[in-house]
Amino acid sequence: MHHAYVERVVDLLDPAGNVLLNMSVEEATERVASGDAARVREIDGQFALWAKRGNLVRLARSIGRPLRYFLAKRAEGPCLIIAERIDEIAAWLRAEGYSDQFHPSYTHMVPAHHLTEIALLGCPDPNPTLTRFFAPQRNRLSTNLDEIGAAYIGTLAAECDKWLDRIDRREPLGVLFSGGIDSGALFLVLHHLLLRRGESPARLKAFTLNVSSLDAPVRADADRRRSDEGVQSTDAAQAARFLDELDLGLFLEVIDMPSDKLDVAETIRVIEDYKPLDVQSATMALALCRGIRQRYSDWKYLADGDGGDENLKDYPIEDNPELTIRSVLNNTMLYQEGWGVEAIKHSLTYSGGQSRGHIRTAAPARACGFVGFSPYALPNVIEVAEGIPFIELTDWDHSRLYALKGEIVRRGVESVTGLTMPIFEKRRFQRGVVDEARFEQLFAHSEADYRRMLTAAFA
Repeated sequence: MHHAYVERVVDLLDPAGNVLLNMSVEEATERVASGDAARVREIDGQFALWAKRGNLVRLARSIGRPLRYFLAKRAEGPCLIIAERIDEIAAWLRAEGYSDQFHPSYTHMVPAHHLTEIALLGCPDPNPTLTRFFAPQRNRLSTNLDEIGAAYIGTLAAECDKWLDRIDRREPLGVLFSGGIDSGALFLVLHHLLLRRGESPARLKAFTLNVSSLDAPVRADADRRRSDEGVQSTDAAQAARFLDELDLGLFLEVIDMPSDKLDVAETIRVIEDYKPLDVQSATMALALCRGIRQRYSDWKYLADGDGGDENLKDYPIEDNPELTIRSVLNNTMLYQEGWGVEAIKHSLTYSGGQSRGHIRTAAPARACGFVGFSPYALPNVIEVAEGIPFIELTDWDHSRLYALKGEIVRRGVESVTGLTMPIFEKRRFQRGVVDEARFEQLFAHSEADYRRMLTAAFA
């Protein structure tokens, strides 16, 4: 007797988690269902989408939103569970009596910028097929830094303008702000757009984290431009200086968080990953988001500068023994996607590059009930960045590469807003909000320790 398999798809995604800038969720889903990579590329925004046609399931995502799946075995046929988080998949399997099939490493992440197609055929299950839907042309721009800056920040502004179109003008807007290049440019662009649109810039706040060694309560009457503890972190001081130089200091709000409230094991449960730099960054992002939520119970929208370093290749290559300046400049979207889906080092569980690492920003915001927006990670903005002729501009020189980002963004912001933004020395977010001694104490763990914490979270 022929046994007919009955395939099933379980959708655990929240459609409200998508930030689509040029079409509805239904229109975007239809493009994914078509299997046409060119049509999927037309989707503008940050998204995690899927569609089923017959026994084929197609999934696609941008960097800004995670998308995971797990194939469960049933006697009647395969069951594909689609979710944003690993723990959501685990909870569903447990509730349905399939917990014995679960292990976190069996979950797969859809790699950003690829259409993933899964055939639900029963046993054995074929591997998914991956088709790239976003393939920016490299080195297409001139070497004129004014033109590059105008194109890059101009595209960022256009994407932010579309985002504002979809938000009630009475809703407050927050920027996760350090006074660094990316968050600084984003804040100035949003401030400019609100003025241009005739909307109140008072909707906007620049939220900066200050981690204090004291456990004092936040005073309701404190001057929120400064630390309530009276001791400013490096980021808080930099943020104040950035805005003060532009006479915009009234927009700054410092969020104090006692250092004893930072919990690395909890961060790992939130981000479901173990990479040290991402754990460090996410620990601070979670503290900042929680501080904002404690102060503003109804706040919804937060924008951040994540992705700016990846776009303009502004990471210290010397810190990573796997990289050389030639590998960074010769490989398309290396920082965004890792070594690529065909590479031996590609992780099915986590994907690669910022496609994996953006969880450091997305998960803390989601855990605290915010709708996050990361415009530097949008394909349209990445496309401009990939068009920059980095090799010609730097001639393989590290120092020229690291200086390039500030020049491009400063010129671009001036072109779009008319403001000359201050440029400060690069510093990772997690290093700027806490003193060195506390940082070393808090993150005195190896990657192996973090792996064990993650395993314990799913025990």
